[in-house]
Amino acid sequence: MKKSLLYIFLLISTISFSQKSSLVLIEIDTTNIRIGEQFNLKISVEETDNVIIPKLELKGLEVIDSIKVDTIKNSLIKRYVLTGFDSGSFYIPQQQIFVKNQAYLTDSLLVNVATIAVDTSKIKKFPIKSIKTEPFILDDFKGYIWIVLLVILAIGLLVYFFGFRKKKEELQEEIITIIPAFEEAISKLHQLDEKLLWQNNKIKQYYSELTEIVRNYLGRDIEIPTFEQTSDEIIMLIKIQNDEKKLGLSKETLKIITSLLRNADLVKFAKAKPLSNEIEGDRKCAELIIKKIQPKIIKYKSSIILPETEKVINTIKTDIGDVE
Repeated sequence: MKKSLLYIFLLISTISFSQKSSLVLIEIDTTNIRIGEQFNLKISVEETDNVIIPKLELKGLEVIDSIKVDTIKNSLIKRYVLTGFDSGSFYIPQQQIFVKNQAYLTDSLLVNVATIAVDTSKIKKFPIKSIKTEPFILDDFKGYIWIVLLVILAIGLLVYFFGFRKKKEELQEEIITIIPAFEEAISKLHQLDEKLLWQNNKIKQYYSELTEIVRNYLGRDIEIPTFEQTSDEIIMLIKIQNDEKKLGLSKETLKIITSLLRNADLVKFAKAKPLSNEIEGDRKCAELIIKKIQPKIIKYKSSIILPETEKVINTIKTDIGDVE
């Protein structure tokens, strides 16, 4: 008895879940088409509230266009434009439409797709013609022209390098002008200003060139190896040189150098984005470092040269006294 009631309940549930009804209707304007010919499909639902029309499922046929749902009086109408590119008979299977959470099935429809018959007896036949050669044009010789030009250019370069250039290099003397470190650094700072790098959002490149100018200056005038040294290593080397050579660099100057190099590291490696006033401040610090160090270096070098000069003068005076 219990099993019978269970079967009856399942049967009623299945019927209520998915059933055919006059509430939904599917129609096509033709059941016979030729390959590539289009036809219309229409799904009508006699309800407007809480209606779900799922995606159209087809086999052998293709959807060309899906037209927006229309509401006419108390009905919803969904239209499709379909076609077929293979000959044969194809079913439009039953489509499941949901109305107020209740599933309804449409009818299945059969569409016949026929090929287009070609009457070969009416087609005029022509004899096969032989292949004609096209006349030569300039584009046909472009490859050869480029080869000839490249050969001439290669010969010209060989003559120039092994003839005229070699003689010119033998006659010319290379003159290398050594610019003082201070003048070179100040000049490069002005050149950096003219590039307007940070104003064009190239802040990382700006700080790389700014610190390179300061590093090169420190390397030349304080005589420390700044190439491939970290900022902390450069600061340590400056302090060592300052103590050993008694350059007289103040703690304030060392603090400015440390601040500039570390700010640059934050921009180059930590992707920091300083404000415009901070960038201008670092630019001023770079010039201030160079201008503060330069007189200290001159004084240090003078203190080395002067004792030697005095020694020479004293030697000359002694020699003069002996002569007298």
